[in-house]
Amino acid sequence: MYEFVDRPVTSLDNGSRFLVWSMRNWVAACAERQCPGSRIAEGFARWGMLRGLHPFLRIMALLNRHGLTNLEFCKLGCNHIAEGEAIILGVIASGLRCERSLPGTLECLVEEGWVGDLVCSISELAQAMRSSPKLSISQ
Repeated sequence: MYEFVDRPVTSLDNGSRFLVWSMRNWVAACAERQCPGSRIAEGFARWGMLRGLHPFLRIMALLNRHGLTNLEFCKLGCNHIAEGEAIILGVIASGLRCERSLPGTLECLVEEGWVGDLVCSISELAQAMRSSPKLSISQ
């Protein structure tokens, strides 16, 4: 997480920028009572990430509905990474590295019964990111 917090968005790799854009659009869509999936699907298609759309939506929904804390997100145009965004980037980066500590970390973020679902969703998203020729994420 600390590798991302308060960094400028412009200093991130394409994969991390894509995830920040996706998180912020998901939050904005929910605030406007719109369907987040509809709002971000075109971006996922453009970046060759349609395979990762549903896992991403599950991750955000699990954190929203079963999270142990409220995560904070910046507005779309902001150039800095908020703490909530940094946390999500950090756990997805951990998923990309296949870290065994991921479930323990996620126990601090969501209710106990949802950790397994969150681990699976992060793994699916990480797999989609690995197979996307257009995205890279620091590992």
